[in-house]
Amino acid sequence: MWGAAIWPVTLECGDLILRPIHYRDKKEWTEVRSRNSDWLAPWEASNPAPGGNLPNYRQMVASLNAQARQASALPFVIAERTPGFREPRIVGQLTVSSIMWGSAMTATLGYWVDQARAGHGIAPTAVAMATDHCFEALGLHRMEINIRPENGPSLRVVEKLGFRDEGRRERFLHINGAWADHRSFALTSEEIPGGLLAVWLGRASN
Repeated sequence: MWGAAIWPVTLECGDLILRPIHYRDKKEWTEVRSRNSDWLAPWEASNPAPGGNLPNYRQMVASLNAQARQASALPFVIAERTPGFREPRIVGQLTVSSIMWGSAMTATLGYWVDQARAGHGIAPTAVAMATDHCFEALGLHRMEINIRPENGPSLRVVEKLGFRDEGRRERFLHINGAWADHRSFALTSEEIPGGLLAVWLGRASN
C-alpha cells in the first residue's frame, strides 16, 4: 500500500510546493518559526506532562519520519518559489497525521503558515493539495481538521474549502499550556469527486 507514488512525494501547484521535511531544513525552518513565534504561540501544541517540553527540531523530524515509514503520517513543509531566491523558500508546514487504514480510511491534517504570507491563498491551496493526494493516491475516505474556536484565520481556510463543521470537542488538545476546546471540520471523498484543489481554484478565480 505504501509506495513511491504515496511517500515520499512532492506536490506542486504554481509556485507552491509541498515536499517532505528534512534535517537540512533546520536553519531555514527555525528562522521562520522564530520570526513567527508571537503569531503562532496561541495555537502551539504543548506537552501536558509536568515540566514537559516539546521535541527539538531533530527529534521532531525523526519522529515524523518514523511515522511516515509506518504509513501513519505525511510530514510536509510548505515552500514557495520566490523571486531572488534560487530554491523555494519555506513558508509553513503541513502534516497529515493519525492515518487510519482498514474500515476507517481517515486522517487528520494540521498546518501553519508564515504570517508574512498569510492571506495569499497558501494555506487553502496546501490543504487542498494534501487532501487530494490522500484521497486519490492513498485511497483515504475522510480528512479531518481540528481548529481552536478563536483561530479566525484557520477557520476561514476550512470555510473557503467547504469543510463541514462537525461540532465542538471539549478540551481536545493541549495548546499553549492548557487543555483547549476545538471545532472539528471534515470532508469525505464523495463530497469532492473532482478533487478539492479544482474546487478551490475555481472559487478563488471568481
